Amino acid sequence: MEFQTERLLLRPWKEADAESLYEYAKDPAVGPIAGWPVHISVENSLDIIRNVLSAPETYAVCLKEDGRAIGSIGLISPMQSHTKAADDEMEIGYWIGVPFWGKGYIPEAVRSMLQHAFEDLNCSAIWCGYYDGNEKSRRCQEKCGFVYHHTEEKKPCPLMGDVRTEHFTYLTKEQWMAKLTRKTTA
Repeated sequence: MEFQTERLLLRPWKEADAESLYEYAKDPAVGPIAGWPVHISVENSLDIIRNVLSAPETYAVCLKEDGRAIGSIGLISPMQSHTKAADDEMEIGYWIGVPFWGKGYIPEAVRSMLQHAFEDLNCSAIWCGYYDGNEKSRRCQEKCGFVYHHTEEKKPCPLMGDVRTEHFTYLTKEQWMAKLTRKTTA
């Protein structure tokens, strides 16, 4: 499945994306704040595509103009969620390469995934989390209508081998629909 927004194409990851993934995931400003280590080679990125980014509902964030992968977004099932999601809820996760920060691409991608989650997958709510210090992610969540729900302290971050504080936000289908209604009547 693929999704198009005004400026983006969200599509499944391909092995051919390994070089592009490595280009952005090797930057220490990207992965560690999101809870995963920097990529160390194109082969490492290829392995991540095969074993992590091939999960259902995980998409490469690509610019429409050239189709090149510049980030990732995905919906995470309740069993894989970082928090206690109900059976009809999912969690959303995302990241984008540093050269594309501050351009509104991730909020654009998140809005598309929210529509998919609520309309196609019939989710009742979506969770989103961010670690202490990840202000860019927090702001993105606020822009997309997520509301602070709770904080979990001393939470293991297995891929980084440390313990962190994680903040969770939440958006119900009703809140999402109300926000859409306000936009169309404004």
